[in-house]
Amino acid sequence: MSDTSEDKTGVFDARALHRQPCEHCGGTGQLRIDSENINENFEVEKQTVITECPTCAGAGFVAAG
Repeated sequence: MSDTSEDKTGVFDARALHRQPCEHCGGTGQLRIDSENINENFEVEKQTVITECPTCAGAGFVAAG
């Protein structure tokens, strides 16, 4: 096998050590919203909605301020 310019070396970005985790999602980049609904048989249906955090746009970190 030969090396090509498309091979990845896994370069580590040291700036990642000093970023602040997003306070809204806890650094996960996702928000989880628990919901309960009552169906037509009067049974409680529970579900969890997972969505991208709007504060950090799914990155998990906020810009240094």
